[in-house]
Amino acid sequence: MPPKQKSKCQYGEATNLYSQAIKALEKNSKRNPEDLAILYSNRAASYLKDGNCGECVKDCNMSLELSQFNVKSLLRRAAAYEALERYRQAYVDYKTALQIDCNIAAAHDGTNRMTKALTETDGPSWREKLPPIPTVPLSVKEKLAQMSAGNATQPSPTPQQNGTTQTKKPAPSDKEIKKAQALKEEGNALVKKGEHKKAIEKYSQSLKHNPTEVTTYTNRALCYLSVKQYRDAIRDCDEALVIDSNNVKALYRRAQAHKELKVRARVFIIALQLLIPTQRNQTLVSKVSAGFQGKRQNKKHFLP
Repeated sequence: MPPKQKSKCQYGEATNLYSQAIKALEKNSKRNPEDLAILYSNRAASYLKDGNCGECVKDCNMSLELSQFNVKSLLRRAAAYEALERYRQAYVDYKTALQIDCNIAAAHDGTNRMTKALTETDGPSWREKLPPIPTVPLSVKEKLAQMSAGNATQPSPTPQQNGTTQTKKPAPSDKEIKKAQALKEEGNALVKKGEHKKAIEKYSQSLKHNPTEVTTYTNRALCYLSVKQYRDAIRDCDEALVIDSNNVKALYRRAQAHKELKVRARVFIIALQLLIPTQRNQTLVSKVSAGFQGKRQNKKHFLP
């Protein structure tokens, strides 16, 4: 099967899995709206990558109804609007995202592209034809700032296509990298002793010196799983995946966390099926598959 055709099949499979999870979660009277919003946003990403921009917009609308000012949904909808040449709506979404986080490079780039396109199509008075741009309340900004406090992100590839956020951070110095590595190794030693809370402290200190090291995020996520801080584990895995979108451990551990939060974990690790199979990845993939079938897993983890 040609690569492009194979990719479309894989994204189609991802869309089907997200659809099953959405249907199941909507039947749950105790569902968390945030979890449902994530599912809609993730299915929107699959639609976007598959070129189905109309359905992407619909899912982003649903996600934003459940979780207003969700940055990923705003960026994905903006990318879909841009592909559909609905430049005014795309401009509004990019500008709204920048109200939430003024450091999102994808939103800055998108705003610049839309400004150019609208100037060419509508002339100098193009701003007068824009739909109203929502005002993001200060309380929302503060809440989102608290959620992301202490977490740093690196630029991700083609953000305008995948709708991810990216915040530019200065590269750490050699001295900072060495200090971070030493702290990470101390954390690794504590994990082997079963002292996960102390290890979390070491990993957190390490990330202050070098917020670009993906393995520190995945190691801390493992510790968060051990102490049942599942949302913190998800957050660390998300950070790791911004740096390395194909990181198997981050995908696997995020799936574990979602599973514990009683969200259909199957859809959250669909990216595992999109990776090119390698011998190194087979063990983790097998574990995930066994877990979804209700089988007992060998809880063996490897620290880099």
